[in-house]
Amino acid sequence: MRTGGRGGLLGADPSQLGDVRFDRKILVRVLRFARPYRTMLIGFVGVLALQALIGVVPPLLFRQIIDTAIPEAQSSSDNLGPLHWLGVLAVAAAIASAALALAERWLSSHIGEGVIYDLRVAVFDHVQEMPLAFFTRTQTGALTSRLNNDVIGAQRALTGTLGSIVSNVITLGTVLAAMLVLEWRLTLLALVALPLFIFPAKRVGRRLQAITRDQMNLNASMSAVMTERLNVAGALLVKLFGRPEDEHAEFAGRADKVRATGIKAALYGRTFFIALGLVGAIATAAVYWLGGLLVVDGSISLGTLVALAAYVTRLYGPLTSLTNARVDFMSAIVSFERVFEVLDAPNPIADRPGARDLTGVEGRIEFDEVWFRYPSEPLVATLELDPTVAAPSGNGRDGGYVLRGVNAAIEPGQLVALVGPSGSGKTTLSNLVPRLYDVTEGAVRVDGVDVRDVTQASLRRVIGVVSQDPHLFHDTIGNNLRYARPSATPAEVDDACRAAQIYDMIERLPDGYDTVVGERGYRMSGGEKQRLAIARMLLKDPTVVILDEATSHLDSENEHLVQRALAEGMAGRTSLVIAHRLSTITEADLILVVDQGRIVERGRHHDLVTAGGLYAELYRTLIGDDLPGASAETLDTLDTLDTP
Repeated sequence: MRTGGRGGLLGADPSQLGDVRFDRKILVRVLRFARPYRTMLIGFVGVLALQALIGVVPPLLFRQIIDTAIPEAQSSSDNLGPLHWLGVLAVAAAIASAALALAERWLSSHIGEGVIYDLRVAVFDHVQEMPLAFFTRTQTGALTSRLNNDVIGAQRALTGTLGSIVSNVITLGTVLAAMLVLEWRLTLLALVALPLFIFPAKRVGRRLQAITRDQMNLNASMSAVMTERLNVAGALLVKLFGRPEDEHAEFAGRADKVRATGIKAALYGRTFFIALGLVGAIATAAVYWLGGLLVVDGSISLGTLVALAAYVTRLYGPLTSLTNARVDFMSAIVSFERVFEVLDAPNPIADRPGARDLTGVEGRIEFDEVWFRYPSEPLVATLELDPTVAAPSGNGRDGGYVLRGVNAAIEPGQLVALVGPSGSGKTTLSNLVPRLYDVTEGAVRVDGVDVRDVTQASLRRVIGVVSQDPHLFHDTIGNNLRYARPSATPAEVDDACRAAQIYDMIERLPDGYDTVVGERGYRMSGGEKQRLAIARMLLKDPTVVILDEATSHLDSENEHLVQRALAEGMAGRTSLVIAHRLSTITEADLILVVDQGRIVERGRHHDLVTAGGLYAELYRTLIGDDLPGASAETLDTLDTLDTP
């Protein structure tokens, strides 16, 4: 019995997932994403440094104006030059500061939006490459929330918070240096309140980090509810079962939790920063008070006091901002953690090193002692993304083998039908060919090559699939068809639609191929969706065709036409068909009867009916479904007369 390995966050205790701590590894990964923008980041930091240095200049100019320029101008009306020059320099400093602010904004926006782009593309690409099991267990709304909200939060931490830290550190250093040069006693007085800024910051940062994680989880949960309820299928289910009041109550409950955590975060943070502001205001008043006494004593000039007062304001501003930056950073770093949780999700169905492209495919498929069971371990160990994280493993479908020692060979060009009771493993067997899942034991081979030894892209290029419930994008008919082959010509699209018996219907539509099919194709009937899916498959022109109840939504007349079209379109192709319809089964070159994960019978239709086993029993049921009200004598006669 084989088990898969664990990696990333796999194996973590779900109860501990809400308390992920910031560590240096996260910072290293953040810097890795920022590496392509290092030149801009250097320029960004340089602009911030210039802004901080220029910010020190105006108080010194005002000191000179008050202590020197104004007295000289008062003593002699002809001596206005220094006042004019100092005023011009103050204006120039303001203009330079504004220009640098624009440059800083330009750089920060380019860096921030670039990081958003890189993170989103990285997450999207990684998620797209994940196996089907990931999507069957993951909540779409929660995943979308991480791709949008959390990526933006990560970008904000990198540019806004980083810029604030760099700017305020430089400002704090230059302001302190200028204050010490002007008057060291008042500078020391201003620094008395410094511990009140520093020590509470760590505690507040951790608390707001926890609140931020709660907010993100609750927002993602609310987004998941909206995604499920506001699509066509979800809305239809709610309406048919008449539960709008219950849905209102559930959504309102989740929204109320979001509101409560938002209020908590706002009040908690605001109270702390108001307290810091109060400390800064008291310290500023003390500087004015004691500085005024020094002016009266003649120890310092009035201009020096004004400059010191201006610097005190600039001193406590950066201190408050640095405290705020720590809180913001500790809160925003949660976004990086949540994004990295998705990026760290291991992909058990990745291309092997050295995997080669599958070329010149003839279409021989071989199942060699195939054992399979669905993975029981979550790919992302977070309850928000995968609600099954907290569920015990080893039960039900996850615990047992779905396929048990399957051996079969399908020759190129053969039409093979998979028949068996519901849940016997037919669809699972067909999913192993395009490698939507990997076998637990054994091997699946195409033209003698293990599908795990070839690239997934080349494997899936030669396989066309039409499922029982085909998916159509909320786009035009033409774009949905060309999704299989974007380079297809209009004539090739027309030919595929004619073969699928859908061309005349499209021609009757006012907008033709430009008709929008709606979400999941709900503007089309079941039969129309099925025929569009068949046309899309034919347009792909695959070597191997897999049909999973592909004609289940067609009436008898359309089914006959499509079956004839498929017979022509699949000529020379290997076809694996899961079907309950009589016409498909009787025309198969080989029938594989699957029961409880094993192939219990195989052969042609007539031979299997004559054998009187499980297939004969299923076949009699199918005849009864196709001919309701038929007597037992009629069924026996059909059994006798039916030949392959």
